[in-house]
This record gives sequence, structure tokens and C-alpha cells, in this order.
Amino acid sequence: MLAFVTGLTAEASLLRDMGVRVVVGGGTPEGALHAAQSLVQDKRVSAVISFGLAGGLDPGLAAGDLLVPGRILDGHGAIFPCDDELAEMFGGVTVGAMIGGGQVAVTPEAKMTLYASTGASAIDLESAAVAGVALANGLKFAVLRAVADPAGRHLPPAALLALGADGRIAVGRVMQSVLRQPAQIPHLLSLAREAAAARRTLQRALQGYRSRVSATGT
Repeated sequence: MLAFVTGLTAEASLLRDMGVRVVVGGGTPEGALHAAQSLVQDKRVSAVISFGLAGGLDPGLAAGDLLVPGRILDGHGAIFPCDDELAEMFGGVTVGAMIGGGQVAVTPEAKMTLYASTGASAIDLESAAVAGVALANGLKFAVLRAVADPAGRHLPPAALLALGADGRIAVGRVMQSVLRQPAQIPHLLSLAREAAAARRTLQRALQGYRSRVSATGT
């Protein structure tokens, strides 16, 4: 059985009716770690997928571009390989490496620095934690994500407060931030459009996966 670790409940909803195990980690490395650890107790699980949105580091990537990396970097020198056969089930590797931990890259300058120093095409906060648990327990591991904020996007303050520990949007905190800094509203609207493009990409990737499974019978 495939299992997916997501940060958001909205991401988890894309996996409805997929016949897979889904755990929401809340979008933090710690939450992803606990989510992955809960999966290894289920003997039916043979592979774990880190699933959801990511920030672009490569300036050539646009919002909605698919991210199926060949390897995950944890930001501290560790490298976690992704399973080639599993990646092929999602259409094949699209980028060489992603960073799967550390801190949110807020500004274009921070994203460019990470891209120049690591060569990673994108960043999320969860994949390294998930990879570490999966590989330590003999489970296959892969990443299926999409770019939600491209390299040129500056994340507004409200976006950094949006996610609650349960993986739901903390509407109250977002509204308070907007009231304090209403000038960020256009940036939030742009970010929402980019995130919507990323979710549509993930939906198409999942549809492709279901078609491949149906064709191969696996």
C-alpha cells in the first residue's frame, strides 16, 4: 500500500478515493516526522510519498510546475535518494534535487542563495523528515509536489502564519495580519492563484498515476 504524508488538509483532500493511507503532518519538519513514524507501524505500507506544495528555487520553474525529484537534501549535508520505479509511476523524475527541510525561503534573494549554493530546484519543509523515516525502515520513498511560490515570489507575512498545526488554514491569524498590513493583499491573491495552479498539477499527476496503475495492474 502507498502512504502519503501531506502538510495541509487541503492537500490530503486531493487523495480522497485513491485507496491510499494519508497522514497530515501540519507542514513542519516535526509534524512530518511524527506522521511518517505513525505510518511505519502499519505493516500494509510499502512506500511513502511526500506530497503537496513547494517553493521554487530554480528561476526557470513556474507556478504549477511538477516536482518529482531524484533526491532530497536535508540542508545539513544528508542526501536521501528517491525510488526510481516509484518516481516513474508519477511520470518520472522532473528535477534532480529538492531541499526537504530547514526554514521557509521567504524572499527571492534567499531562494537564489539556496539555489546557487545547493543546486536544488525547490524547497519544502517535510520531505527530508519523511525520507529519513521511510528509508530507515526499508520503505520505498518518493516525492510528488508542485511549485506554489516561484523563485521570484516574496512571501507576504500572512502566508507565514496561515498554517495551523492541524494542517488547516488559521483564518484568524491571517485576517489579523492583513488588518495590520493591508498592502499585502495583492501578494496574497497572487500566491493563492499560484497555489491553485499547483493543486491542479497535483490532481493531473494523480490521475496519471491511476491510469498507469490501471494499465499495469500494480
